[in-house]
Amino acid sequence: MYKSFGNLLTAMVTPFDSELKVNYTKLRELAHKLVDEGNDGLVVLGTTGEVPTLNYQEKLQILSTVVSEVGDKAEIIAGTGSYSTEESIKLSIEAEEIGVDGIMVVVPYYNKPPQYALYNHFKTVAGSVDLPLMIYNVPSRTSRNIEVDTVRKLAEIDNIIAIKEASGDLNQVNKLSLIKKKDFYIYSGDDTLTMPIMSLGGEGVVSVAGHVAAREIKEMITLYKAGNSVQSRELNKKLIPVYNGVFIDTNPIPVKEALRITGFEAGDPRPPLYRLQEDKRKELTEILKEADLIK
Repeated sequence: MYKSFGNLLTAMVTPFDSELKVNYTKLRELAHKLVDEGNDGLVVLGTTGEVPTLNYQEKLQILSTVVSEVGDKAEIIAGTGSYSTEESIKLSIEAEEIGVDGIMVVVPYYNKPPQYALYNHFKTVAGSVDLPLMIYNVPSRTSRNIEVDTVRKLAEIDNIIAIKEASGDLNQVNKLSLIKKKDFYIYSGDDTLTMPIMSLGGEGVVSVAGHVAAREIKEMITLYKAGNSVQSRELNKKLIPVYNGVFIDTNPIPVKEALRITGFEAGDPRPPLYRLQEDKRKELTEILKEADLIK
């Protein structure tokens, strides 16, 4: 039986320097910051980490850096999935050799594989490693929803143990909660839906807001799981503007700016993304002030 990855995982941004090269010094600092502030794990090389703009060697060095810095303090989950099954396998094997604790594999995007093809994709990737695998369902980006019946069949594979569910469909989450495998964990892929998904049996969240509000989110989750639903709900209400604020523009543009506003310089996104526009920066600053995340 595989254990949970924890309750609060943050999908980590990739810091860049002024020349938009990976800033490995800041990467190390950010990994420590996120773990010190309460994250149980880090998802590295996800969409928030601007993985489509990273070359292969950058991906390997980023994974190696994070594992060497905080691999003994937190679960490190590598985003190894892509459009290509072959490439997903290759990076998954490399990630296992580097020493990550698990892999996250996104639903292949763009050409909309049918459900039986999705099943074969995830089964094949899972079979290439001994690591636990988290399915990442984000149809708003991939243009394909992985259906509950497909997930249910995939959950029969020993090392497929979790799903990051970002469909926004709570009825789908409700059906996923009926999967009988004991070590199958549902994670919200949307900060705003963490509490509703936990109410349906979810384990926690793969967060973006965790970059700037990890302590508060962790407290909210801990209170909820301890049965203090009223206190948890009140804290969650305070955080809702922050959840929405870090998506005030295309991810990860706002969260990189939120880090800058709160005192951590992670650089600008790589093109085709750009730094947050000034009007939205002012709005985001006010949101962070109202949530008592800055003075």
